[in-house]
Amino acid sequence: MESKINREEALDLLKKYNKEPFHIQHGLTVEGVMRWFAGEAGYGDEEEYWGITGLLHDIDFELYPEEHCIKAPELLREAGVGEDMIYSICSHGYGLCCDVEPKHEMEKILFAVDELTGLIGAAARMRPSKSVMDMEVSSLKKKFKDKRFAAGCSRDVIRQGAERLGWELNELFEKTIEAMRSCEAQIQEAMEKLETTMN
Repeated sequence: MESKINREEALDLLKKYNKEPFHIQHGLTVEGVMRWFAGEAGYGDEEEYWGITGLLHDIDFELYPEEHCIKAPELLREAGVGEDMIYSICSHGYGLCCDVEPKHEMEKILFAVDELTGLIGAAARMRPSKSVMDMEVSSLKKKFKDKRFAAGCSRDVIRQGAERLGWELNELFEKTIEAMRSCEAQIQEAMEKLETTMN
């Protein structure tokens, strides 16, 4: 699997189509989480590929929300992104906005963690620490069960994601919290830099 695009080009591409700090932060978060999972799942030599796929997974969402995962291939091809990665990126929308099925372990992980990182991020913002560093699986489970909390994060997709991987929900929660801890500080730093360049 080769990405045909380096990390710097990928970030520029994300920023070309996404101006909302929230969307950029989500891309950076999913990138960091995917890099952590690459190592965890024994694909350390593919970390860059996993990361860039995570970074670009919502490339078309801000400008083309009605065509999410439908418009993405066009934007990605224009930028020279390889077909493998385009498939992987679109597969996270399986059953929601496209029929590209997650097959590789990396695609299944992306499918499972995309919505979950949103839920964990929202839960972290409610904490006094505003951080995932002190978040316990038990408190995340409470938020998961409360349908009104971060209602936009699909519990069904998270459940399906765990099932596709053959994991218990607890295992998915635990690993994703750990993955978000691994990149929290870097993302904060990147977002602060971004805000200074935007102001």
